[in-house]
Amino acid sequence: MRNQPEFTNPPVPLRPANITLDKLSGVLIVAWPDGQQCRYPLGPLREACPCVECRGGHANMGRAGEPENLLTLTLTPSRSYTVQDVSLVGNYAIQFFWSDGHHTGIYTWEYLYRLCPEVTSHE
Repeated sequence: MRNQPEFTNPPVPLRPANITLDKLSGVLIVAWPDGQQCRYPLGPLREACPCVECRGGHANMGRAGEPENLLTLTLTPSRSYTVQDVSLVGNYAIQFFWSDGHHTGIYTWEYLYRLCPEVTSHE
């Protein structure tokens, strides 16, 4: 069953219960404390980088510059992104070190929760 997360009332505190980077499948899997599980394909996740460089300047920062649907992002030109490393940023975010050398994007938990392309419940 496919559900969309409730973005106006995310779980509090909004911090993943579990994070798995599956390099072989090219997905980041995040289990949220409300029981939702999101599978983020790495290519679109890289294209959705929230840093000022990728967004095209400070005027495009914030929710207005966020993609509406992670799965509809087009990789232009067609690219294959991989993650070389990933690290936690305090208690609020994750930072990727991408194969293209990019590493300035800080993906907050709230941002990742809103980007969730598919949600399934643990039962």
